[in-house]
Amino acid sequence: MNLFQRLPEPWREALHELARRKLRTGLTLLGLVFGVGAIVAMLAVGEGSRREALRLVEGLGLNNLIVDGERTSEDQLRERRERSLGLSLADARAALAAVPGSTRFAAEKEVKAYQLLGPQGAKELKASAVTHDYFAVSSLKIAEGRGFTRDDEESVAAVAVLGHRAASALFPDGGAVGGMIKLNHQWLQVVGVLADRDLSRNDFEGVALGLESNRVFLPLQSALARLRFQQLEDEVDRLVLQVGDPAQVFAAAKALGGLLDQRHGGVDDYRLVVPAQLFHQHQQTQRIFQIVMAAIAAVSLLVGGIGIMNIMLANVLERRREIGLLRAIGARQRDIVSQFMREAAVICGVGATAGMLFGIVLAYLIAFGAGWQVAWAPLPIVLATVACAAIGLVFGIYPARQAAQLDPIAALRTD
Repeated sequence: MNLFQRLPEPWREALHELARRKLRTGLTLLGLVFGVGAIVAMLAVGEGSRREALRLVEGLGLNNLIVDGERTSEDQLRERRERSLGLSLADARAALAAVPGSTRFAAEKEVKAYQLLGPQGAKELKASAVTHDYFAVSSLKIAEGRGFTRDDEESVAAVAVLGHRAASALFPDGGAVGGMIKLNHQWLQVVGVLADRDLSRNDFEGVALGLESNRVFLPLQSALARLRFQQLEDEVDRLVLQVGDPAQVFAAAKALGGLLDQRHGGVDDYRLVVPAQLFHQHQQTQRIFQIVMAAIAAVSLLVGGIGIMNIMLANVLERRREIGLLRAIGARQRDIVSQFMREAAVICGVGATAGMLFGIVLAYLIAFGAGWQVAWAPLPIVLATVACAAIGLVFGIYPARQAAQLDPIAALRTD
């Protein structure tokens, strides 16, 4: 026994009536299918974008405040040095003491790698000197070996940690930990390799991401003691201040900005980045996108609902004699209403199901074409689909009531 035969008799009749007018029924379904599909695709792409944005911004640290030194020409740099010493570890220590809720800091200084040698020759890679807390504050995990310790900084140890791509380039046969590399004139022993964060994008809201993968890291104090830097350069290029309570991030950012303005004599030689604010800005942009998509989907659903009303009214006109006969043999008004509402329910059910499938395909097509992410949150999608089906049923009520209110005698006299 197939599924059709297992259905109750009234529902089989509803399916049979709609199947008799396949083209009309199919055209009616299109509006509902497109409306449901647009909403399902919008929810999937929107959820995927939200999760991807959260993953990207977690790479910067939702609880972090990032201060980048501004690069400029040598002449402008000399003018700035008359009023500001630039970004320094002293700024970080002052921020840790003065900014409410701050728990620890990390610093980074870019090193110009004139020469970088591994066991198999020179490689084109970048290098950075960092404090021992840098990897933890920046949410970077160690895949092999270890990170830097406070002892490494205090003893100006000649050690290095490699990004995963840097490790593959310098040690293509593996065994990076324990190996030796030469950065400019300084030999360094590799003590660790970073894990791959596998980010889908290289930037988020204008902030570069994933630069650690092709980079060689060494302790900041080791770099300052063993390598040469330009006299007027900032002591560090980046400071990262971690705030313990996420609710205090924006207040801490305001306090940090005021502190740096005071310490730098009002010179605009740094840029303060608040990852949490970047995430909120991204979410606001996503809301605008979702509103536009929801408006398009609403128009499609409205067209679909009008289509359902149209086909049901047409059915009522074509079946006036049938309705009159049913009323004459004792069918009540609510029986007629139920009969036509079942037909509307079948259209809505088929349209919602087909629309959900269409939405799944559409979401992946959008993701493939635009390079976006797709993620599924079942409850909102089910609720949206049910709501769309309910809209179709609402549009079916009026034709059903019109059918029930026909005068049986007038209906039987219809040609």
